Amino acid sequence: MSYIDLFRMSLSSLWRRKLRTVLTVLGVVVGTASIVVMISIGLGLDRMNMQQIEQFGGLTTITVYPNEGGYSYASYGGGGVMIESAGSGEESNEPVRIDDEMMELLAQLEHVEIASPVLTCSVIAKQGVWEGEYLSVRGMTQEALESMDFELAEGTLPTSDTELQFLYGNTVITNFFNGKTNKYYWETGELAEVDYMNSPMFIIFDQDAYFNNKYGGTDENGAPIPAPKKYIVPTCGVMAGEAEDYSNSNGGYIFCNVDALKAQLTKAFKGKVIPGQPTNSAGKPYKEIYYNEAYIRVDDMDHVMEVQDQIRALGLQPTSNVEWMNQAKESSRSIQMALGGIGAVSLFVAAIGIANTMMMSIYERTKEIGVMKVLGCDLSAIRNMFLTEAGFIGLIGGAVGLILSFCISGVINFLTGAMYTGGYGLSYIPPYLVLLALVFAVVIGMLAGLFPALRAMRLSPLAAIRNE
Repeated sequence: MSYIDLFRMSLSSLWRRKLRTVLTVLGVVVGTASIVVMISIGLGLDRMNMQQIEQFGGLTTITVYPNEGGYSYASYGGGGVMIESAGSGEESNEPVRIDDEMMELLAQLEHVEIASPVLTCSVIAKQGVWEGEYLSVRGMTQEALESMDFELAEGTLPTSDTELQFLYGNTVITNFFNGKTNKYYWETGELAEVDYMNSPMFIIFDQDAYFNNKYGGTDENGAPIPAPKKYIVPTCGVMAGEAEDYSNSNGGYIFCNVDALKAQLTKAFKGKVIPGQPTNSAGKPYKEIYYNEAYIRVDDMDHVMEVQDQIRALGLQPTSNVEWMNQAKESSRSIQMALGGIGAVSLFVAAIGIANTMMMSIYERTKEIGVMKVLGCDLSAIRNMFLTEAGFIGLIGGAVGLILSFCISGVINFLTGAMYTGGYGLSYIPPYLVLLALVFAVVIGMLAGLFPALRAMRLSPLAAIRNE
C-alpha cells in the first residue's frame, strides 16, 4: 500500500465519522492551545526581563560602589594587576573609596574595555519662572558617554573636559515647576516651557544655601545666609523621547564630563564640604574628590562575573545585570515549567480521547480489517493506517490550536498593554514554539493511537471476518 493510498484511506475514514473526529480534534485543540499559551507567557516574561536589563545598561556593564567597611588589599606588579585577598582577621576598618588611583587599577583589570568614574550631584535649574529642584547630574568620561549610545533629539554629547556642558534626559523636564504657582507638571498636566538649547539655564549647585536663604535660615552667628551663586551652564544636547517615556533608564539624569564637573564643584563649594563627599575626623573636606560610582564595561558577558570577583577582591562593591539576569532566568524557568505542566495535563486528556476514538474505530471496522488481512494486506500497513489517522487528528488539532493560541496571546497582550511598554507583550510565541507545538501534537496523536493500531494488527483474520 502506497503512502498516497494510506493518507487517502485515513482521511476518508475520519471524514465518515465527522462528529467523532471533530470532538476528538477539539480535545487536541484545547490541549495544544493551553500548553502554547502557558509557555508563551513564560517566554514573554523572560523576554521582558531581558528588555529591561538592556535598558539598564546591558549585560556587559558593571556598576562599582565604594565600600565604607573593610577591604582586601591590591598591589601593582609589572605593569599589570596582582590582587591579593586579605585573609580572615586581616581586614581593615578603613573605607575603600573610588579615586583616580583606584580607577587606574580598575582600568588595568583583564577584560575591562572601559573604566569611567561617575561623580554625581544634585542641582537646581532655573529659567524664567520655571524651576527644577533636585535634578540629578552624572559626570562621566567622554569615552563612557559615547559608549552608552544615547539617542539625541537635538545637540551633541558634551565635547569639552574643561567647560561644563549639560546633556538633559528626556524626562528631566517633568521635574520643573512654575515658580509663581508652585505647581508641577503632575498637577497641571502641562510641561514647563523650558528651552534648553536657545535660552540660558541658571544652575545652583549649593542647594542647602539656596533653601536656607529662601526660607530665612541663619548661620551660627544669627546672620542671614546669603543666596548662593548662580552659574550659566550651556546645554549641549537633549535626549530623544517623550516626557513620560521611562523606557530609557538614563532619561531622568543630566549628563556631563566628569572633569568639568569636578572643576565646577570645587569652584562652587570652595572651602566647604561638597555634598556627598566624605570628611575627615574634624569634619573638614579632603583635598581630593572621591567618586560616587565607577562604570565598567567588559569585553564579553561571559567575563562579567570574573571581573566582578576581581573588583570585589579590591574591597569594592560591584553589581551587574548578569546577576539579575541569572535570577530572572531561574524565576522564568520555574514559571515556564509550572505553566507548561498545566498545559500538558490538557494535552494528556486529549491523548486519552484520541486513544478512545481509535479503539472505537477498530471495533466498528473489525470486519474491514479481516478482509484486508485475507486479501494479503501487510500487517504494518494496517498498523500505519490507524497511526496515520491518529496523526491526522493531532495535526489538525495542533494547527487549529495554534491559531487559537495566537488569538488568545493577542488578547492577553492587548489587555496587558497598559502595564507593559517597550513593544513587548506578556505573551510571546516564537517561530520555534509553533513548530515544536505542531510536531508535539502529531507525536502525541500517534503515540495515543499506537496501542489501538497494534491491536488492529493482531486481530485474527477469521475472527474478524465472522464479526458482525
